Amino acid sequence: MSTTSYPSLSHAELGTLLRAGTCHLVGIGGIGVSGVARLLHAAGLRVQGSDVRESQLTLALREAGIPVFIGHDARHVQDVGCLITSTAVPASNPEVQAAQRAQLPILHRSQALGWLLSQHLGIGIIGTHGKGTVSSAVTWLLDQAGWNPGFVIGGLLQNYGINARTPGKNPVGQSWLVAEVDESDGSLVNSKPEVAILNNLELDHLNYYPSWDKLQDTILRFFHDNDRLELLVINADDPGCQRILAALQPGKFRVVTFGFASEQAEFRGLDLQGKRMAGSFDLARSGQVLGRVQISLPGAYNASNLLGAMATVLSLGVPFERVQQAAPRFAGLENRFTLVDAAGVEVVKDYISHPTGIQRVLEAARAQAEGQVIAVFKPYRFTMIHYLMDDYQKAFADADRVLVTELYTAGEVPIPGTDVHVLCDRIREVVPDVSYVHDLQDIPAWLQSEVHAPATVLFFGGDDLFRTADHYVQLRKKAAELVAEPSHSA
Repeated sequence: MSTTSYPSLSHAELGTLLRAGTCHLVGIGGIGVSGVARLLHAAGLRVQGSDVRESQLTLALREAGIPVFIGHDARHVQDVGCLITSTAVPASNPEVQAAQRAQLPILHRSQALGWLLSQHLGIGIIGTHGKGTVSSAVTWLLDQAGWNPGFVIGGLLQNYGINARTPGKNPVGQSWLVAEVDESDGSLVNSKPEVAILNNLELDHLNYYPSWDKLQDTILRFFHDNDRLELLVINADDPGCQRILAALQPGKFRVVTFGFASEQAEFRGLDLQGKRMAGSFDLARSGQVLGRVQISLPGAYNASNLLGAMATVLSLGVPFERVQQAAPRFAGLENRFTLVDAAGVEVVKDYISHPTGIQRVLEAARAQAEGQVIAVFKPYRFTMIHYLMDDYQKAFADADRVLVTELYTAGEVPIPGTDVHVLCDRIREVVPDVSYVHDLQDIPAWLQSEVHAPATVLFFGGDDLFRTADHYVQLRKKAAELVAEPSHSA
């Protein structure tokens, strides 16, 4: 984790600094940093960056005209005006150290994002789960209503194939920017949008938030210290959001609630029906049913995500008919319940690692699965496993089998008594069939041997685990092709 200090600057001061020289972004190939780089470049700023490896994102940035260096080197920052980094970049990074020696201004990614939001009418989405999907859905619904929003989101939008674009003008000349705002390190307070959405809230990122009080205080600062905030849209079904609602200062901004269970919610989903990779519900506002909406994502959790997005755009004045027409064509985010058929085995990739999110995704998978449901999980951080062990124990209840692989520590110091084997033992109390395979490269062969169609295999983790999922898909397809080849014997 970074221990770099960042200057406290107004948006006007940030704009002057960002325009003064070339902005060098460390870790520019990251999904969040790359989006900021795209928008800074589109705003006419001089932008370059570096990352440890070539990727789909770095190649796309080059195609957009942004220079990208592979590898971190002090020489990359010799002629730049400022450095932009993130919490994930350590203070030992050679480019960060070179910038410090040269007394170059060093900004956090969230400060650049905050400045970008200040240049437009901003919509900022926060929450423990689903904020990427909500951000993408808000973008899509506004776009289909002719509002031409820009966006910067921590994932590739399936409807667009990119993670960021600059705003256009809507019919009345307004310019809107939709942003997924990361609350993991407290830096969300650097963004001050006109509209905020809180999708749900529970303890996560326990390396930064050791208690609920700190998390709640940070979220309330995001709302109360933002003089630009006009509208807050919040999930009335979620216990964490209910606690935030009770602590809000009255009268500072308009508050709109949504939910399926809450009878007090202004926007309420009714008669939720699910089917394979889709769902539908009646949408009511203040007790009056507006009509039935269809969605093309599975599970009750995605219905809630879409309901939050619909509540937002309807509150901004988008006609219900436009929402009703656009919702079924919203395709979601890459690696959020991304499903691929692998010769009769359905493979699902989902970036979630928090136990509540895993539980919701498995519930959705179980509702549409044929055959066994197998969860492959790469645990994340000692602190997450240690403090949420009971939640992880229950999270896999809808799986028939669980495969756990090596822990990603994110540089954390081990916690005595907390490791993957303890985690496996706890999960076995709910799901008896739990296996441990340490090396990712061994997982495809294990699955090929142990899993038989029809079945659903879900991969919960990050990019390295998703590459493993892709290898497994290729292995199954190749095996199926060999079986299908006609015999050439005489």
